[in-house]
Amino acid sequence: MSEPSPSAAPHLRRLFDLLADDAPAEALGAVSSQARGDGVAAGELAEVERATATALRIRGALRQHRRRELQLTALFDTAGDLAASRDLDDVLKAIVRRARMLLGTDTAYLTLPDEEAGDTYMRVTDGSVSLLFQRLRLELGEGLGGLVAQTASPYASPDYRTDERFRHTRNINAGVLDEGLVAILGVPLLLGSSRGGTGKVIGVLFAADRAPRVFSPDEVALLCSLAAHAAIAIDTARALADTTSALAELAEANAELAEANASVRAHSAAMRRAEESHDRLTDLVLRGRDVKDVAAAVAGLLDSPLTIHDPGGRLLAAVRPDGTGFAADSMDAGWLAEAAEESRTGARAVHREGRVVCAVLAGQELLAGLVLHRGRQLDDSDRRLFERSAVVTGLLLLLRRTVAETENRIRGELIADLLTDTGRDPAGLAERGRRLGIDLDRPHLLLVAETGARERLAPAAMRYLFGGGIHGVSAEHAGAVVLLIEAGGSGPAAGAAARSAAAQLGQLAQAPVTVAATGPARGPQELAAAYAEAARCLRAMRVLGRTGEGACVDELGFLGVVLGNGQDVDGFVSATLGPLLEYDAQRGTHLVRTLGAYFGAGGSLIRAKDELHVHVNTVVQRLDRIQVLLGRDWNEPDRALELQLALRLHLLSGTPDR
Repeated sequence: MSEPSPSAAPHLRRLFDLLADDAPAEALGAVSSQARGDGVAAGELAEVERATATALRIRGALRQHRRRELQLTALFDTAGDLAASRDLDDVLKAIVRRARMLLGTDTAYLTLPDEEAGDTYMRVTDGSVSLLFQRLRLELGEGLGGLVAQTASPYASPDYRTDERFRHTRNINAGVLDEGLVAILGVPLLLGSSRGGTGKVIGVLFAADRAPRVFSPDEVALLCSLAAHAAIAIDTARALADTTSALAELAEANAELAEANASVRAHSAAMRRAEESHDRLTDLVLRGRDVKDVAAAVAGLLDSPLTIHDPGGRLLAAVRPDGTGFAADSMDAGWLAEAAEESRTGARAVHREGRVVCAVLAGQELLAGLVLHRGRQLDDSDRRLFERSAVVTGLLLLLRRTVAETENRIRGELIADLLTDTGRDPAGLAERGRRLGIDLDRPHLLLVAETGARERLAPAAMRYLFGGGIHGVSAEHAGAVVLLIEAGGSGPAAGAAARSAAAQLGQLAQAPVTVAATGPARGPQELAAAYAEAARCLRAMRVLGRTGEGACVDELGFLGVVLGNGQDVDGFVSATLGPLLEYDAQRGTHLVRTLGAYFGAGGSLIRAKDELHVHVNTVVQRLDRIQVLLGRDWNEPDRALELQLALRLHLLSGTPDR
C-alpha cells in the first residue's frame, strides 16, 4: 500500500511566515520548489504555486506602500529641517544632501543664478569628486540645467552624453565627463508659482548617477516636491539673513548714536519679540499643529480676535485672544480678494473697515487671508509680527497641501481601479480602501465633473476637498474628474452636493464646471454602477445645454429616469428608428436628420428646409420615404412622441447623424 502524498499545508504556512518576516522574493519562490521536491500531489502543488504568486504580489504591494510612506516621511522631515535652518549655506547643503538621499543617486547638486554675470553657477554639491565640475558655469539655455532654468520645467536624461535635446558646450561636457555623470535629472526651484502659471526660477536642483538610469515619474515628482520646499526655505533663509543684517546695522547705529540709544534698544527688543514669535509659530508647524493652533498663538500675541479664511472667503479658523473659538461667518470673497491684493501689492498688512488683513501667499498664489478684528492700527513691531505669522501660516498650508496631494494621488489609484475593474477583486478593493482610510462599505456620493479648462480642474478638485474640510478623494478618469465623498447622516443629497460642487469648483478653476452626482452608494459594485449612472447624467446635461450646472439623474425629468434606470436605450432607439437608420447607412441619405428637423420646426416644411439647407420639395420627398419606411401613422400624436423621444435618445447616445 503506497504512502499518502505529503500535505501542502506546511508549505502554505511557510509562505505566511516568510511574508510576515519580509523575506526576499527568492525565499518565497523557493517554497513551491520545496513542495515539488517533497512530492506534494499535483493538485495541491498547483495551490502552493498560486499561493506563492499571490504572496509575491502582496510582498510587492507592501514594499511599494512602505516606500511611499518613507518618501512622505522623508519629505515632511525635510520640510521641518529646512524651516528650522537659518543660515543660507546650511539650507542649501541640507537641500542637496536630502535630494541625494531621497533618490539614492551618486551625486546631487544645486545651481543658482548670478545676477551680475548673467549666468548660473554651481553653488553646492554632494557626492562630487571633480573640481572642474564643481566650478562649472552655465549660460541660460545651455545643457540640461540651462534648459530647466529657461523653461521652468523638469528635464531628465537617462544618458546625457548622447541626448540631443540639450545644447551641449565644451566646458559642460568636460565637467560632466570629468565627474563621470551619465543619468541626470534637473528640476526648477520656483518662487511665485501657482496652479495657473509659472513663477521666478531661483535655481535648479539636480540628482545624477554615474550609470544609465531612467528616472520614474514618481522620482521626478518627489524631487519637484523637495524643490518646492527648498525654494520657500531659501527665500525664508534670505529673509532671515536680511533681518539679521538689519539687526547688526541697528546695533552698530546704537553704539555710534548714544542719544538714540533708548530708541534703538526698543526697536531691537521689538525685532527680538518678532523673531521669538516667529520661532514659536514655526515650532507649532514643526510639531504638526493645526491652522487653528497658529491662529490661537497670533490672537494671543496681538490680543485681538483672529479669523483665517480661504481665497473663497470660507472660514478656516476663528479664535479669541484667550484661545477659545467663536462663531464667525464666511467673508465676502470679493472684499477679501481686494484686501489681499492691496496687501500683496504693498507687501504688508493693510487696515480696512476696522480689520487688519494680511495676505497668505505662496509667490503670487493666494492661499488664505489673515483677518485681525481690531479698530486701531498695529504699530510697526506688531505689524511685522502679524506679517511673519502670515509667512508661517503659508508654510503650514503648503505642507498640508503637499501631504494631502500626495495622499490623494495614492488614493486616486484606488478610485481608478474601482471604476475600471470592479469584478476583479471587490474584497481586495475594499481592503485597500480601509488601509488608505476610505471605508467603501460606508455610503458615499459619487460626483463626475468636467470643464473646458481640463488642466485646472484636478487641482481645483484637490483644493475643494482640502480647503473645505470635505472627507473624500478625487481622481482623473476618462477625461473627467471623479470625486468620492463620504455621505454623512445629515449631509446634502446628490443634487445639492452637485450644485455646491459645480459652484465652488467653477470659482476655483475660473471656468464653468458641470457636475453630475449619484448616490449614496456603498461597496465596489454599487459605486461602479453609480459612476456609470453619473457619466450618463453628465452626458445628458451636456446635450440639454446645462453646462456649468450641477444635478443628479432624478432632476433630469423623463430622460433622467430612462438613463438612471439603465433601460435598454439602444434597443428602444433601434426598434423605433431602425428602418431609417438602416436606410441611411445603406444609401448615405439623411432621413433621420430630416425627421429631427421636421419635428424641431413644429411640423413646418418651410422652417425644416431652412434648417436642412435644401429645397422644400426635397423635404417633402424625404418625408414620403419616411412614411413608406415607418407607416402612415408616423405623424400621429402617440407615434410622433415615441419618434421624438427616440431621436433625443439617439442624440444622447453620441452616434453622429448620417
